[in-house]
Amino acid sequence: MEINYTELVSIKHVSVQRIENNGTASFLDTLSVEEPLEIRLSYGSNSERILKNISVTMRTPGNDIDLAIGFLFTEGIITSFEDIQDASAIKMNCLSQKQNIVQVDLKEGFTPNLMQTDRNFYTTSSCGVCGKSSIQSIKTVSPFGNLIRPKIQINATVFYQLPEKLRIAQSDFESTGGLHASGLFNIQGDLILLTEDVGRHNALDKLIGRSLVNQSLPLNEHILLLSGRASFELIQKAAMAGISIIASIGAPSSLAVELAAEFNITLLGFLKENRLNIYNSSEQTVIVTQ
Repeated sequence: MEINYTELVSIKHVSVQRIENNGTASFLDTLSVEEPLEIRLSYGSNSERILKNISVTMRTPGNDIDLAIGFLFTEGIITSFEDIQDASAIKMNCLSQKQNIVQVDLKEGFTPNLMQTDRNFYTTSSCGVCGKSSIQSIKTVSPFGNLIRPKIQINATVFYQLPEKLRIAQSDFESTGGLHASGLFNIQGDLILLTEDVGRHNALDKLIGRSLVNQSLPLNEHILLLSGRASFELIQKAAMAGISIIASIGAPSSLAVELAAEFNITLLGFLKENRLNIYNSSEQTVIVTQ
């Protein structure tokens, strides 16, 4: 299957009046675009296809197909890229960018797991758990839960360098100040993949979706860097992709730490130059300071 990616507008310039001290001035400000994306799922036999609206999420346009595929995977609705027959943006004349719908067609004979989709079909850009009926519905079992992980030893200086590398690569954030980022690094600290979105969970779904398309899962020999705080839903999504090392520039929540321990994930927080906090340490990951 070949996926065609299209360029969408992710930033917008608006005229702003600024009042400072006793004067006013006009200038053009740069904002992150936030628009709804509807994710549709088509499945069943070729003679009787079922079309279902799975979710509407507020996101920054761009990498929408990666976002949809990553969402379906991290929610446990699909289990691999091989479940997908096609994925495409649906154009609607009433929409400003005309591509605010992504339809994912599953292969005939594959039945999606829709037991976990008990949500009001709306998700805000700030929270990937909104609409869930209970915390139990979030704890999707990772297909890589029983994966044998290699022993990894990383010098702390590798982590210290990651925030600056992410900042340099995160061009849209430099211009808007309003986008979250998920960065995937190898254990040497080289940036492999960067995704951005107005929503933290969307940025991570885009990263995992692209990795699924590239058939590079599980990501158990990589470092995931989050530009903000580490919340429960981000740890859950990372666990679905087999990620075993997560670092965040901000703080983790208490539930994120508990989930990291449950999935044996090394979780770091408050990552800055020459400083980090270890909130959970897995047996397979050793961080050295010399």
